[in-house]
Amino acid sequence: MSRSNRERTEQTRQALIDAGRRLFVDKGYAETATPEIAAAAGMTRGALYHHFEDKKALFRAVVEGEAHAVAEAIAACSAPDDTPRDALIAGAAAYFDAMMAEGRTRLLLIEAPAVLGLRLTHAIDADNAETTLRAGLAAMLPGADAALEPLTVLLSAGFDRAAIAIEAGAERRSYDQAITVLFDSLADHLRR
Repeated sequence: MSRSNRERTEQTRQALIDAGRRLFVDKGYAETATPEIAAAAGMTRGALYHHFEDKKALFRAVVEGEAHAVAEAIAACSAPDDTPRDALIAGAAAYFDAMMAEGRTRLLLIEAPAVLGLRLTHAIDADNAETTLRAGLAAMLPGADAALEPLTVLLSAGFDRAAIAIEAGAERRSYDQAITVLFDSLADHLRR
């Protein structure tokens, strides 16, 4: 395939993902029909089905893109001279900031588990933001190898619940403070 064909293919695919994202945010997955997505992207349904097996496959691409954007925001926030604790706190703040993108909380934390299932949703998260969290915990808590995976899962779930609460109007600052207390308490506990 020539470069221009690849570029056109990627542009078409991205236009469908962008249109799908807008509609999934505005209407939800269940209320969004494939003809609407194709029309919003300025394409035919045939083009949509050429690039995606079905609406669920398109939704998965949207979710993967959103999860990747969150992971990129977290990765971009840390400075090379940050302590592991400071990097985790900065990463938590970056996560909350990234989740403020319109519709992202709904897509990743409400719609994705319902549409894609918990196993696939967890796998997508594990390949993205959770990877950074696990690495940060490993750096901050050396010797906690047996607890690392459960801690990662528990903290990731806590971040998700906090993002939902913040989206619903809870005070963000109180969650930022709670994260700092939590990380400091974990580090103190393991130093004993």
